[in-house]
Amino acid sequence: MNDLRAKLIMDLQRIEAEDYHLREGEYLHDILPLMLRYIGDPHPELRDELIYPTFYNWIQTENLFSREELCNLLNTLIDEQHLFYHIGNVGDETVFTRTFSALPIALIIRSHRQNPFLNSFDFIKLKNVLLRYYKEEKDLRGYVPQGGWAHSAAHGADMLVELIQCPESDSDLQLDILNSIQNMLENKTHIFSEEEDERMTTILDTIIEQSLLSQKDIISWINGLVRCKSWPRNRGQVISRVNVKNFLRSLYFRRSQDERDNNLVEAIRSAEMNVNKFAKSRV
Repeated sequence: MNDLRAKLIMDLQRIEAEDYHLREGEYLHDILPLMLRYIGDPHPELRDELIYPTFYNWIQTENLFSREELCNLLNTLIDEQHLFYHIGNVGDETVFTRTFSALPIALIIRSHRQNPFLNSFDFIKLKNVLLRYYKEEKDLRGYVPQGGWAHSAAHGADMLVELIQCPESDSDLQLDILNSIQNMLENKTHIFSEEEDERMTTILDTIIEQSLLSQKDIISWINGLVRCKSWPRNRGQVISRVNVKNFLRSLYFRRSQDERDNNLVEAIRSAEMNVNKFAKSRV
């Protein structure tokens, strides 16, 4: 263990023990560069148990960052050394840098929702970056035995659910995000088994709950999910169909108790039966 990394662990453990308060004479710029340097550390103790909780408390709970500092931090997190670090790689440790950059990005977007500080140019840039990430991320592992959580589809969904709730979000962006979800479900290589479907469902559930899109648009999108059923029968088609089926089931149990959603719930149920080869034919 090198000296810088060992010192960071000790400092973050002490900061955690002191309720994430900095001591007199300590400043964010004293520790932030090292947190960013080791944000994708292959050992979950540092990455998942120390760095991310510190970001959470400093951004969401303590509000230690100024608007300018949040903008600067966001620009660093979305760069080629963080969210896009070796984007496209599969099966190596670079995924941890990407996915654990995504989590504080979600926190910063939430801060913007609560007290807007991004200008229109910055928001458009952010929107394009997040859509690009969800398209280009290919390492879709959930829990990695030798490294802990990677969870790219889930962490990416956490960013997108914050993005759709921003005041700048419009129907075009919401539909773009839904299409990104569909493409992720149809990835053809990885069946999601670590509740990624629930994190993606939260995006659509939020759109429904906050009436961000018309029910007509939502039902049309849901009906479009069954397209994978008609693809040529191969492993990629099976993977996509199973992911879509599980997503629809997650959504159904979120919405089935709301009597306002009768038409929507029926659309979800019908789509699930369409992609579920074990479902009995409807009378």
